[in-house]
Amino acid sequence: MNTDIVVKEYCSEYQSQIIDLILHIQQNEYNIPISKDDQPDLLDIEIFYQKNNGNIWVALHNDRVVGTVALLDIENDQVALRKMFVAQNYRGKIFNTSSLLLNTAIDWAKKRKMQGIYLGTTLQFVAAHRFYEKNGFQSITLEDLPAKFPVMKVDKKFYKYTI
Repeated sequence: MNTDIVVKEYCSEYQSQIIDLILHIQQNEYNIPISKDDQPDLLDIEIFYQKNNGNIWVALHNDRVVGTVALLDIENDQVALRKMFVAQNYRGKIFNTSSLLLNTAIDWAKKRKMQGIYLGTTLQFVAAHRFYEKNGFQSITLEDLPAKFPVMKVDKKFYKYTI
């Protein structure tokens, strides 16, 4: 089995695969009532994420998108971790996709001398909570988020990674 995962910066050829992956995980795995229209960032990825200190990456296996992660510049040397999704068959230690994506985002933030990475997630993503905590993210309250952090209506749990 080829377990080589390649992480690349986003380009528009991956947009439809990203949308399909994210919606499948949100709707089918976690039964979250969210649509593409509820996520306008997915319709304008370059303009939304690829500016200032932000970016978005895809994890590819045999040229197919199997994961995503994004950083959104929220000013004051801070970024928000967004769109961290990995296809079910690519989670865990065999492919190491989540770690590859997260480390890519953290390295990007470090090179740009960011002070912190913030994220919001749903209560349903319990495995994700463990993953973030294992990778140095600390649980924080909604009140501890930076003023420019974009809280999504499904976000109920928040984290900070101090660089």
